[in-house]
Amino acid sequence: MFSGIIADIGSIKQVIVRDGGLRLEIETSTLGLDDVLPGDSIAVNGVCLTVVKIDGRHFCTDVSRETLNCTAGLDAPGAPVNLEKALRLADRLGGHMVSGHVDGVGEVVAFTDLGESWKLSVRAPQALAKFIAVKGSITINGVSLTVNQVSGNEFSLNLIPHTLSMTNLKNLRAGSHVNLEVDLIARYVERMMQGTQ
Repeated sequence: MFSGIIADIGSIKQVIVRDGGLRLEIETSTLGLDDVLPGDSIAVNGVCLTVVKIDGRHFCTDVSRETLNCTAGLDAPGAPVNLEKALRLADRLGGHMVSGHVDGVGEVVAFTDLGESWKLSVRAPQALAKFIAVKGSITINGVSLTVNQVSGNEFSLNLIPHTLSMTNLKNLRAGSHVNLEVDLIARYVERMMQGTQ
């Protein structure tokens, strides 16, 4: 589990094709890896990935074809990626409960400078629209955010300068693709509403 509070912006240093998937070598700048072991989880742009190798400020992870098919931004050498280590039981939960299991890929409709903040508008896949609510939580590229407006399958939110400086969301433009994870509770509520069908 994660909180959606980004600890570092890393970069994809190398992408190696392996058995239908990819092996990524990711470089961190400030994310401490001293307490990370092979088998531990790190969220990379909101995708929970398993560390398979650590070397100084670099770690490697394998990404399956299935994961690549339902996410964005994991296959580009040099790309900046949001990083967060898995939570420990004693950690503060500053964002919301994030599983690192991406529900779909959204498309940025607009990214507008409002002066003191930025308004980000995103089009979600139609199947996810029912899970997105005003004042509800959503994760974009691993960042825990609060929804301000919803219209059909489009939603918008405001980003403060601190969020932009601490994440790779500052690089978004209209047409950018982003990883979306809807609120965990909303998914379970929807399942319960379906009954045992």
